[in-house]
Amino acid sequence: MIIAVDGPTASGKGTIAKALARHFGLPHLDTGLLYRAVGWQVAANGGDPDDPADALAASDFPDDLLDNPDLRNEVTGGLASRVSVHPEVREALFERQRSFATRSGGAVLDGRDIGTVIAPEAEVKLYVTATTAARAERRWLEMRDAGREVSLKDIVEQLERRDARDKGRESAPLAIAKDAFVLDTTELSKDDAIAQAIAVVVEVTGQAPCP
Repeated sequence: MIIAVDGPTASGKGTIAKALARHFGLPHLDTGLLYRAVGWQVAANGGDPDDPADALAASDFPDDLLDNPDLRNEVTGGLASRVSVHPEVREALFERQRSFATRSGGAVLDGRDIGTVIAPEAEVKLYVTATTAARAERRWLEMRDAGREVSLKDIVEQLERRDARDKGRESAPLAIAKDAFVLDTTELSKDDAIAQAIAVVVEVTGQAPCP
């Protein structure tokens, strides 16, 4: 069983994907982390994330980079959005994601093009979304709790720029798969959002949770 979870930044897709993986006993891949690694590597190389050649060269990053906590910060997130527009980068990372998705027993993947490009045959496709205001407040609270000072206005602007890049790129844009279930988490608690996602998987597949 392949479960594809797509959606914009801070919509809750990562949290939901991890919860689904635990609930159904499946491995999980945060595909956005791969693009963050490329973005981080470009900067480490002194390259330009807007240059296709520099971004492609950074796609050959070491596996242990995925454990670097700096991949989770806002700066790296912005770099990831910039390198992800290059078709060359997406092609370089495609097989890595595809191999994970098609492993024996199934998998859960979250990103922006899982249900449309990486695993269009996925049995369950979720598109997790929320208003920009709700997503910005969540990100602001996370950063505040981590002791990082940033204005809510700046976060809104960052999210709007990333959304525009992700939806407007020519290669594998962020889009809702035709057969995806849209889960709006704007007014949902984390537990409610997870419960609704689990219910969708059970309804679509009849799959019982892992004991």
